[in-house]
Amino acid sequence: MDYNLVTDVHYYQDDTAVAAAVAFTDWTSDRILRTEIARLTPVAPYRPGHFYERELPCLLAVIERFDPLPATILVDGYVTLGADGRDGLGAHLHHALDGRVPVIGVAKTRFAGTPPGTEIHRGASTRPLYVTSRGIPLDAAKRLIRGMHGRNRLPTMLAAADRASRDAEATRTRP
Repeated sequence: MDYNLVTDVHYYQDDTAVAAAVAFTDWTSDRILRTEIARLTPVAPYRPGHFYERELPCLLAVIERFDPLPATILVDGYVTLGADGRDGLGAHLHHALDGRVPVIGVAKTRFAGTPPGTEIHRGASTRPLYVTSRGIPLDAAKRLIRGMHGRNRLPTMLAAADRASRDAEATRTRP
């Protein structure tokens, strides 16, 4: 069965990261097949322009819990950066997976120089999401994200991955 993954990573002050991956099959449904998390300590420090060095190991750690690889992976962020399309987190992930899996980036904030053709609007929100991709045409990626389940700006599956990365750490620290 083909499935897709939505990934997200949350960072904590104790140098811990929790990566979450939410598997689903139907782009228009809110049905989650499976959720996995991976905790990493320590994580690489943040370096401007090199975000992928911090986040990529986290994503790979949670993606490796799935076999076979998914049909598509969504990342919270950019695949390509700026008007010149230099490699962002998603492009580095696509390369790390030897180009075997298309990667779609969904970003909530505009990166300097992001072309207007990456913007989509969902629901009644006036604030755009920024979609970039590698291994799948941008127009197809935008259609998929626009058609995902959820009435709000952020699709249900992306919100679920964000919640899973945050909730996993919260449950670990409860007495």
